[in-house]
Amino acid sequence: MNPKPRHGSTIYCAAGSRFNPARVLLPAIILIAFLAAPAAAEMRGSPVILALGDSLTAGYGLAPEKSFPSQLEAALARNGVAARVLNGGVSGDTSAGGLARLDWLLAERPDLVIVELGANDSLRGLDPAVTRRNLDAIVARIRAAGADVVLAGMRAPPNLGSEYGAAFSALYTELAEKHDVAYYPFFLEGVAANPALNQEDGIHPTAEGIAVIVENILPVVTNALTEAGR
Repeated sequence: MNPKPRHGSTIYCAAGSRFNPARVLLPAIILIAFLAAPAAAEMRGSPVILALGDSLTAGYGLAPEKSFPSQLEAALARNGVAARVLNGGVSGDTSAGGLARLDWLLAERPDLVIVELGANDSLRGLDPAVTRRNLDAIVARIRAAGADVVLAGMRAPPNLGSEYGAAFSALYTELAEKHDVAYYPFFLEGVAANPALNQEDGIHPTAEGIAVIVENILPVVTNALTEAGR
């Protein structure tokens, strides 16, 4: 007659031998944890970059893998930085729109945020003081969340006049100095007004245009990550 099972962690098999689940499960759990630990550590160690912007960031007219965030992530990887770059671009977005959705994006807990906003403000002829106020709040909120910032500047269309253009360009410099953040003066440097690097609308960069932007801004981004100890 087979012995009756006893209460506790030990179970008796039909042949009467003892089977202790802990002897099998505990080593298995330890093995799984050991194998998962390097991957988890690597994930924690990889910086998360949020690209907050408008259609220039979102990748208007481009395949997702050709967008600014995707090309930046690939460029960082080629330089030995295994960062994850989140696409926080929304076509047509203004500085007010970016501010309105910022808290939701910060829930991703980025280490660094590239702020590329204001182009649509100038296209609409909005008061530069309004753009400045919104970007000021955006940068302050990002810093309060514990993330670093790369502020990308923008230029106003020439048809708005020199006075408007000067005031608009100056607000980025002022905010970068006020918050002591990394600054890239003109996001479209080397691309704006170049037909070979822009789509037919003359506003949105082609994939090749985005590649130029990434190449130009890459040193600023990598330096910001280094200074932040990422």
